[in-house]
Amino acid sequence: MSQLKGRRRRDYTYYLSYRTRWSDNDQYSHVNNAVYYLWFDSIVNTYLMEHCSLKPAASPLIGLVISSYCEFFAPLSFPQVVDLGLRVNKLGTSSVAYEVGVFAGQDEASAVGGYTHVFVERAERKSSPMETATREGLTKLLRNSSPPAASKL
Repeated sequence: MSQLKGRRRRDYTYYLSYRTRWSDNDQYSHVNNAVYYLWFDSIVNTYLMEHCSLKPAASPLIGLVISSYCEFFAPLSFPQVVDLGLRVNKLGTSSVAYEVGVFAGQDEASAVGGYTHVFVERAERKSSPMETATREGLTKLLRNSSPPAASKL
């Protein structure tokens, strides 16, 4: 069984709520897989702009996605409000691995996914150490990537 299935709300530091839309549903009446990646991108970039001084149109460094993933545990559909939880599992010199938990009214994640950004110079697309404000903001989200240990009675 996936370690990600054990994720709970307490495992994430920053939250953003999102109201599903009618157009998020696919022909099977659940949120289409591609929508989850839009949500991941939205919470990560909202955090970068609000807490890491990122200005998408002007920052000298930008983050490029080099890998992504998502595991689904419970279906979601319109109309639901979901809470997206964000954490950082790994913080390198020029890269960061994000994880997003998707919650819909319960403590257990309905889905968990994320991606890795590599920060590059805007013009030349050459990997570069992230700026101080970015690193400081992302450090606040840094968590141990393993699920919490089960409590013993």
